Amino acid sequence: MMPSRFNPQEALICAMVLIAVSDQRISDGELAAMARLVQELPVFSDFTPSEIDRVTEIVLLLLARADGLDRAFGLIRDVLPPRLRETAYLLVCELAAADGDPAQEALQFMQDFRIAMDIDRLIAGAMERATKARYQVI
Repeated sequence: MMPSRFNPQEALICAMVLIAVSDQRISDGELAAMARLVQELPVFSDFTPSEIDRVTEIVLLLLARADGLDRAFGLIRDVLPPRLRETAYLLVCELAAADGDPAQEALQFMQDFRIAMDIDRLIAGAMERATKARYQVI
């Protein structure tokens, strides 16, 4: 069944799933990053990692529709205030970095998501750069 609304935590999970599937597959690294973020971040304090699977199934059903991505963006935007849209974008950046350098599809998704969530380009750039710095290797 398609939801008519997400709660804020589900919307944040939805954003992570969307970036993870932007290259047509969810990697083990992306799944591990989602679980780690859900366990560590205060915004998910009362959300259980087992709910990631349920939200993932909903997102995949949404994406099977012709208007699925736009609908998913709308569900996220409708429930998240601007400050949590920035959190959603940061989570997207974290997932994009989970497997190393993001694929072109992921970069395109990030741009589309930033625009859909009305994230200022400079703020988005700062989040992208900070995430990239966190995942540097020697």
